[in-house]
Amino acid sequence: MKVMWGKRWAAAAVVAVVALAGCGSEGGGSAGGARASGVPEVDTEHDLPELPLDRYEFGRRDYDRQEAATLRLTQACMKSYGFTDFPLRWRERDTTMSNVAIGTMISTTLTGTLDLDQARRVGYGVDSDAVKEYRERRFSKGRLVTRDESAVLRGVDKALHGSSKVNGREVPDGGCSQRGARQLWADVKDEPRMTGYVAERRAVLDKAVAKDRRMRRALDAWADCVEGKGFKRYASPEAAFLDKAWRRAGDGRTARTGRERGTAVADIECKREHNTVGVWWTVAAKKQRYDISRHQASYDAVRADLERVRAVVRRALAQRPSA
Repeated sequence: MKVMWGKRWAAAAVVAVVALAGCGSEGGGSAGGARASGVPEVDTEHDLPELPLDRYEFGRRDYDRQEAATLRLTQACMKSYGFTDFPLRWRERDTTMSNVAIGTMISTTLTGTLDLDQARRVGYGVDSDAVKEYRERRFSKGRLVTRDESAVLRGVDKALHGSSKVNGREVPDGGCSQRGARQLWADVKDEPRMTGYVAERRAVLDKAVAKDRRMRRALDAWADCVEGKGFKRYASPEAAFLDKAWRRAGDGRTARTGRERGTAVADIECKREHNTVGVWWTVAAKKQRYDISRHQASYDAVRADLERVRAVVRRALAQRPSA
Protein backbone atom coordinates (compact mmCIF):
# COMPACT_ATOMS: atom_id res chain seq x y z
CA MET A 1 0.00 0.00 0.00
CA LYS A 2 1.15 3.53 -0.68
CA VAL A 3 -0.25 6.57 1.00
CA MET A 4 0.13 10.03 -0.51
CA TRP A 5 -0.44 13.09 1.57
CA GLY A 6 -0.32 16.66 0.39
CA LYS A 7 -0.34 20.08 1.99
CA ARG A 8 -2.12 22.77 0.00
CA TRP A 9 -1.90 26.54 -0.06
CA ALA A 10 -4.09 28.85 -2.08
CA ALA A 11 -1.33 29.59 -4.59
CA ALA A 12 0.78 26.42 -4.52
CA ALA A 13 0.68 22.71 -3.86
CA VAL A 14 3.35 20.51 -2.35
CA VAL A 15 2.96 16.74 -2.41
CA ALA A 16 4.98 14.11 -0.61
CA VAL A 17 4.82 10.35 -0.94
CA VAL A 18 5.30 8.10 2.04
CA ALA A 19 5.71 4.40 1.37
CA LEU A 20 3.95 2.34 4.00
CA ALA A 21 4.10 -0.98 2.22
CA GLY A 22 5.71 -3.58 4.38
CA CYS A 23 8.73 -3.38 6.66
CA GLY A 24 7.01 -5.84 8.98
CA SER A 25 8.98 -6.30 12.17
CA GLU A 26 8.34 -10.02 12.36
CA GLY A 27 10.45 -12.11 10.01
CA GLY A 28 8.37 -15.23 10.53
CA GLY A 29 9.68 -18.13 8.47
CA SER A 30 7.37 -19.51 5.82
CA ALA A 31 5.47 -22.63 6.71
CA GLY A 32 5.02 -24.99 3.82
CA GLY A 33 4.94 -24.32 0.09
CA ALA A 34 7.82 -25.47 -2.10
CA ARG A 35 10.26 -22.76 -3.17
CA ALA A 36 11.24 -22.81 -6.83
CA SER A 37 14.85 -22.14 -7.75
CA GLY A 38 15.55 -18.46 -8.30
CA VAL A 39 12.42 -17.26 -6.49
CA PRO A 40 13.34 -14.94 -3.59
CA GLU A 41 11.89 -15.67 -0.16
CA VAL A 42 9.84 -12.58 0.70
CA ASP A 43 8.38 -12.20 4.17
CA THR A 44 8.85 -8.45 4.60
CA GLU A 45 9.40 -5.46 2.34
CA HIS A 46 13.11 -5.60 3.17
CA ASP A 47 13.35 -8.99 1.46
CA LEU A 48 12.28 -7.63 -1.94
CA PRO A 49 15.17 -7.29 -4.40
CA GLU A 50 15.26 -4.34 -6.77
CA LEU A 51 13.14 -4.78 -9.89
CA PRO A 52 14.63 -4.00 -13.33
CA LEU A 53 12.37 -0.95 -13.86
CA ASP A 54 13.49 0.58 -10.57
CA ARG A 55 16.73 1.66 -12.25
CA TYR A 56 14.74 3.91 -14.57
CA GLU A 57 12.81 5.86 -11.92
CA PHE A 58 13.75 8.18 -9.09
CA GLY A 59 13.88 6.50 -5.70
CA ARG A 60 13.07 7.86 -2.27
CA ARG A 61 16.69 8.97 -1.76
CA ASP A 62 16.55 10.87 -5.06
CA TYR A 63 13.48 12.81 -3.95
CA ASP A 64 15.01 13.61 -0.58
CA ARG A 65 18.15 14.92 -2.28
CA GLN A 66 16.10 16.93 -4.79
CA GLU A 67 14.22 18.56 -1.94
CA ALA A 68 17.49 19.44 -0.19
CA ALA A 69 18.94 20.80 -3.45
CA THR A 70 15.83 22.90 -4.09
CA LEU A 71 16.21 24.49 -0.66
CA ARG A 72 19.82 25.37 -1.45
CA LEU A 73 18.93 26.87 -4.84
CA THR A 74 15.98 28.77 -3.38
CA GLN A 75 18.16 30.24 -0.66
CA ALA A 76 20.77 31.31 -3.22
CA CYS A 77 18.06 32.94 -5.33
CA MET A 78 16.67 34.85 -2.34
CA LYS A 79 20.13 36.10 -1.41
CA SER A 80 20.66 37.30 -4.96
CA TYR A 81 17.66 39.62 -4.44
CA GLY A 82 19.21 41.16 -1.35
CA PHE A 83 17.80 38.92 1.38
CA THR A 84 21.25 38.02 2.66
CA ASP A 85 20.03 36.37 5.86
CA PHE A 86 17.35 34.22 4.22
CA PRO A 87 17.49 30.80 5.93
CA LEU A 88 17.94 27.40 4.34
CA ARG A 89 14.67 26.29 5.94
CA TRP A 90 11.71 28.55 6.54
CA ARG A 91 8.02 28.55 7.29
CA GLU A 92 5.23 30.83 6.17
CA ARG A 93 2.43 32.42 8.17
CA ASP A 94 -0.24 30.37 6.42
CA THR A 95 1.43 27.01 7.03
CA THR A 96 0.16 26.51 10.56
CA MET A 97 -1.76 23.30 11.13
CA SER A 98 -5.03 25.25 11.28
CA ASN A 99 -4.50 26.71 7.80
CA VAL A 100 -3.18 23.67 5.96
CA ALA A 101 -5.36 20.98 4.42
CA ILE A 102 -4.04 17.43 4.54
CA GLY A 103 -5.20 15.34 1.61
CA THR A 104 -4.84 11.56 1.47
CA MET A 105 -4.60 9.43 -1.65
CA ILE A 106 -4.54 5.65 -1.27
CA SER A 107 -3.26 3.13 -3.75
CA THR A 108 -2.26 -0.51 -3.52
CA THR A 109 -0.73 -3.24 -5.64
CA LEU A 110 -1.63 -6.78 -6.65
CA THR A 111 0.19 -8.22 -3.64
CA GLY A 112 -0.72 -5.56 -1.07
CA THR A 113 1.22 -4.95 2.13
CA LEU A 114 3.60 -7.11 4.18
CA ASP A 115 3.45 -5.22 7.49
CA LEU A 116 1.98 -7.73 9.94
CA ASP A 117 2.20 -5.45 12.97
CA GLN A 118 0.27 -2.73 11.17
CA ALA A 119 -2.33 -5.25 10.00
CA ARG A 120 -2.93 -6.30 13.59
CA ARG A 121 -3.35 -2.71 14.72
CA VAL A 122 -5.22 -0.95 11.91
CA GLY A 123 -6.27 -3.64 9.43
CA TYR A 124 -6.25 -2.18 5.93
CA GLY A 125 -6.38 1.44 7.08
CA VAL A 126 -3.87 4.24 7.40
CA ASP A 127 -1.76 4.25 10.54
CA SER A 128 -2.39 7.39 12.63
CA ASP A 129 1.22 7.30 13.82
CA ALA A 130 2.38 7.53 10.20
CA VAL A 131 0.19 10.60 9.65
CA LYS A 132 1.65 12.20 12.78
CA GLU A 133 5.20 11.40 11.65
CA TYR A 134 4.47 12.92 8.25
CA ARG A 135 3.22 16.16 9.77
CA GLU A 136 6.20 16.47 12.08
CA ARG A 137 8.67 15.74 9.29
CA ARG A 138 7.14 17.80 6.50
CA PHE A 139 6.22 21.02 8.25
CA SER A 140 9.30 23.19 8.47
CA LYS A 141 10.38 24.53 11.83
CA GLY A 142 12.46 27.33 10.30
CA ARG A 143 11.82 30.99 10.99
CA LEU A 144 8.86 32.85 9.56
CA VAL A 145 9.47 34.63 6.27
CA THR A 146 8.78 38.34 6.17
CA ARG A 147 6.20 39.93 3.90
CA ASP A 148 8.92 41.30 1.61
CA GLU A 149 10.62 37.91 1.46
CA SER A 150 7.35 36.18 0.67
CA ALA A 151 6.78 38.40 -2.36
CA VAL A 152 10.03 37.16 -3.88
CA LEU A 153 9.84 33.62 -2.51
CA ARG A 154 6.42 32.95 -4.07
CA GLY A 155 6.24 35.63 -6.77
CA VAL A 156 2.72 36.56 -5.68
CA ASP A 157 2.93 40.19 -6.82
CA LYS A 158 4.09 39.11 -10.26
CA ALA A 159 1.23 36.63 -10.52
CA LEU A 160 -1.25 39.38 -9.63
CA HIS A 161 0.19 42.28 -11.62
CA GLY A 162 2.21 40.61 -14.38
CA SER A 163 5.47 42.15 -13.28
CA SER A 164 7.41 42.59 -10.07
CA LYS A 165 10.90 43.98 -9.55
CA VAL A 166 13.08 43.88 -6.46
CA ASN A 167 16.37 45.79 -6.39
CA GLY A 168 15.92 46.46 -10.10
CA ARG A 169 15.54 42.80 -11.05
CA GLU A 170 12.44 41.00 -12.27
CA VAL A 171 11.15 38.37 -9.86
CA PRO A 172 11.07 34.93 -11.53
CA ASP A 173 7.75 33.29 -12.36
CA GLY A 174 6.54 31.48 -9.27
CA GLY A 175 9.19 33.21 -7.20
CA CYS A 176 12.50 31.83 -6.02
CA SER A 177 10.86 28.66 -4.70
CA GLN A 178 9.64 27.67 -8.16
CA ARG A 179 12.84 28.81 -9.82
CA GLY A 180 14.82 26.52 -7.54
CA ALA A 181 12.64 23.57 -8.47
CA ARG A 182 12.86 24.39 -12.19
CA GLN A 183 16.64 24.57 -12.08
CA LEU A 184 16.86 20.92 -11.09
CA TRP A 185 15.16 19.80 -14.29
CA ALA A 186 16.51 22.49 -16.60
CA ASP A 187 18.79 20.05 -18.47
CA VAL A 188 16.11 17.38 -18.98
CA LYS A 189 15.58 16.64 -22.68
CA ASP A 190 12.06 15.20 -22.44
CA GLU A 191 10.26 15.78 -19.14
CA PRO A 192 7.01 13.95 -20.03
CA ARG A 193 9.01 10.92 -21.09
CA MET A 194 11.18 11.01 -17.98
CA THR A 195 8.23 11.25 -15.62
CA GLY A 196 5.67 9.14 -17.47
CA TYR A 197 7.23 6.52 -19.72
CA VAL A 198 8.27 4.00 -17.08
CA ALA A 199 5.02 4.44 -15.14
CA GLU A 200 3.06 3.70 -18.31
CA ARG A 201 5.15 0.63 -19.10
CA ARG A 202 4.89 -0.58 -15.51
CA ALA A 203 1.09 -0.33 -15.63
CA VAL A 204 1.00 -2.40 -18.82
CA LEU A 205 3.37 -4.99 -17.38
CA ASP A 206 1.49 -5.17 -14.07
CA LYS A 207 -1.63 -6.21 -15.98
CA ALA A 208 0.37 -8.88 -17.78
CA VAL A 209 1.75 -10.14 -14.47
CA ALA A 210 -1.77 -10.43 -13.04
CA LYS A 211 -2.78 -12.62 -15.99
CA ASP A 212 0.33 -14.80 -15.92
CA ARG A 213 -0.45 -18.47 -15.25
CA ARG A 214 2.19 -18.79 -12.58
CA MET A 215 0.88 -15.72 -10.81
CA ARG A 216 -2.71 -16.94 -11.05
CA ARG A 217 -1.71 -20.24 -9.43
CA ALA A 218 0.07 -18.36 -6.65
CA LEU A 219 -2.98 -16.17 -6.04
CA ASP A 220 -5.27 -19.19 -6.01
CA ALA A 221 -3.08 -20.81 -3.35
CA TRP A 222 -3.14 -17.58 -1.36
CA ALA A 223 -6.95 -17.32 -1.67
CA ASP A 224 -7.38 -20.95 -0.54
CA CYS A 225 -5.23 -20.18 2.49
CA VAL A 226 -7.18 -17.05 3.50
CA GLU A 227 -10.46 -18.89 3.07
CA GLY A 228 -9.07 -21.79 5.06
CA LYS A 229 -8.46 -19.43 7.97
CA GLY A 230 -12.15 -18.59 8.03
CA PHE A 231 -12.27 -15.41 6.00
CA LYS A 232 -13.83 -14.31 2.73
CA ARG A 233 -12.21 -15.50 -0.49
CA TYR A 234 -10.66 -12.76 -2.60
CA ALA A 235 -9.12 -12.80 -6.06
CA SER A 236 -5.97 -11.09 -4.76
CA PRO A 237 -4.56 -9.17 -1.78
CA GLU A 238 -5.41 -6.00 -3.70
CA ALA A 239 -9.06 -7.05 -3.83
CA ALA A 240 -8.99 -7.72 -0.09
CA PHE A 241 -7.52 -4.29 0.57
CA LEU A 242 -10.21 -2.59 -1.54
CA ASP A 243 -13.18 -4.38 0.05
CA LYS A 244 -15.86 -1.74 0.71
CA ALA A 245 -16.81 -3.57 3.89
CA TRP A 246 -13.88 -1.85 5.61
CA ARG A 247 -15.67 1.52 5.27
CA ARG A 248 -12.61 3.54 4.36
CA ALA A 249 -12.94 7.25 5.16
CA GLY A 250 -11.51 10.14 3.21
CA ASP A 251 -8.43 10.26 5.43
CA GLY A 252 -7.62 6.62 4.70
CA ARG A 253 -8.71 5.27 8.06
CA THR A 254 -11.04 2.27 8.22
CA ALA A 255 -13.49 0.90 10.78
CA ARG A 256 -10.81 -1.50 12.10
CA THR A 257 -13.32 -4.17 12.97
CA GLY A 258 -12.16 -7.52 14.25
CA ARG A 259 -13.00 -9.09 10.92
CA GLU A 260 -11.04 -6.49 8.98
CA ARG A 261 -7.96 -6.87 11.14
CA GLY A 262 -8.29 -10.66 11.08
CA THR A 263 -8.52 -10.65 7.29
CA ALA A 264 -5.51 -8.36 6.99
CA VAL A 265 -3.46 -10.63 9.24
CA ALA A 266 -4.53 -13.78 7.37
CA ASP A 267 -3.72 -12.00 4.10
CA ILE A 268 -0.10 -11.46 5.15
CA GLU A 269 0.32 -14.81 6.89
CA CYS A 270 -0.82 -16.60 3.73
CA LYS A 271 1.49 -14.54 1.55
CA ARG A 272 4.35 -15.64 3.77
CA GLU A 273 3.28 -19.28 3.86
CA HIS A 274 3.06 -19.50 0.07
CA ASN A 275 5.72 -16.90 -0.82
CA THR A 276 3.15 -15.10 -2.96
CA VAL A 277 5.21 -11.94 -3.20
CA GLY A 278 8.32 -13.88 -4.13
CA VAL A 279 6.47 -15.41 -7.06
CA TRP A 280 5.11 -12.00 -8.03
CA TRP A 281 8.63 -10.53 -8.02
CA THR A 282 9.96 -13.36 -10.20
CA VAL A 283 7.21 -13.00 -12.79
CA ALA A 284 7.41 -9.20 -12.78
CA ALA A 285 11.20 -9.16 -13.08
CA LYS A 286 11.12 -11.48 -16.10
CA LYS A 287 8.53 -9.39 -17.92
CA GLN A 288 10.32 -6.15 -17.08
CA ARG A 289 13.68 -7.40 -18.34
CA TYR A 290 12.08 -8.46 -21.62
CA ASP A 291 10.30 -5.11 -21.98
CA ILE A 292 13.54 -3.22 -21.41
CA SER A 293 15.27 -5.29 -24.09
CA ARG A 294 12.46 -4.49 -26.55
CA HIS A 295 12.45 -0.75 -25.82
CA GLN A 296 16.08 -0.23 -24.81
CA ALA A 297 16.48 3.14 -26.56
CA SER A 298 13.48 4.66 -24.78
CA TYR A 299 14.57 3.35 -21.40
CA ASP A 300 18.12 4.60 -21.98
CA ALA A 301 16.77 8.06 -22.83
CA VAL A 302 14.80 8.11 -19.58
CA ARG A 303 17.86 7.01 -17.63
CA ALA A 304 19.96 9.74 -19.25
CA ASP A 305 17.48 12.40 -18.10
CA LEU A 306 17.48 10.98 -14.57
CA GLU A 307 21.25 11.30 -14.53
CA ARG A 308 21.04 14.90 -15.76
CA VAL A 309 18.83 15.77 -12.80
CA ARG A 310 21.12 13.92 -10.40
CA ALA A 311 24.10 15.85 -11.74
CA VAL A 312 22.37 19.19 -11.03
CA VAL A 313 21.43 17.94 -7.57
CA ARG A 314 25.04 16.97 -6.84
CA ARG A 315 26.28 20.40 -7.87
CA ALA A 316 23.65 22.16 -5.77
CA LEU A 317 24.42 20.08 -2.70
CA ALA A 318 28.15 20.65 -3.16
CA GLN A 319 27.58 24.35 -2.46
CA ARG A 320 28.30 25.36 1.11
CA PRO A 321 24.94 25.99 2.83
CA SER A 322 24.33 29.16 4.79
CA ALA A 323 22.73 29.17 8.21
